[in-house]
Amino acid sequence: MQMPPLIYGTAWKKERTEALVTRALRAGFRGIDTACQPKHYHEPGVGAAIAAWPRDQLYVQTKFTPLSGQDPQRIPYDANAPLREQVAQSFAISLRNLQTSYLDALVLHSPLSRHEQTMEVWQAMEKLVDAGGVKRLGISNCYDKRTLESLYAASRIKPSIVQNRFYEQTDYDRDIRQLCSARGIAYQSFWTLTANPHLLADETMRLLSLKYQRSPAQILFRYLTQIGVTPLTGTTSDQHMREDLGIFEFQLSDSEIRAITALL
Repeated sequence: MQMPPLIYGTAWKKERTEALVTRALRAGFRGIDTACQPKHYHEPGVGAAIAAWPRDQLYVQTKFTPLSGQDPQRIPYDANAPLREQVAQSFAISLRNLQTSYLDALVLHSPLSRHEQTMEVWQAMEKLVDAGGVKRLGISNCYDKRTLESLYAASRIKPSIVQNRFYEQTDYDRDIRQLCSARGIAYQSFWTLTANPHLLADETMRLLSLKYQRSPAQILFRYLTQIGVTPLTGTTSDQHMREDLGIFEFQLSDSEIRAITALL
């Protein structure tokens, strides 16, 4: 399954996860992002929702979350096991939670504190690809270009996904996105709307919204897809789900792309 140009994110939905993912699928989403991290995700709820759909019609992406990102009271693997075993245990739990025999993508939720630890985890993830259980690998919350370059250089199976917050504090990951483009890595954005109210309120966005009769959020999402970014949306609104998917019904001109780029 190819990565869809828009992905439904499932963080912070707790007991509503199954119902919301079901609604997203019915609306037309075919890409789902989750994580084996009970602190912020309810992975079994995702599995219950996608079980009703043909597996080969869905892109299912989950994450291995290191100990630093887990709730100490709800760690889904043996915290005392070697890193490679933590990865294997987390992967097995994700397969069970998601009721699937393979993952379209497994993402490292964040780099570890030392490069050697990051590579130990990555090599364990590579073995899952070798065994056929994972189709592609990625990394999230990676905001340092040198960290990504080091991972890319040292890895046998190269990262094909970077998933980061898209916001002003990191200069909208301009350097990271350039590296991704040069290396053929897909860049996924999250926190895209929540972190950017100033963009959505800008006069340029307002005028484009009027021209296309679309919301500023739709304009921003369409812009991102046209420059090669895959946005995640975690909306709980049926109307916003339809609007998000409706961004492919229009196309911004080259000059409009340049005008929005100037805002970043």
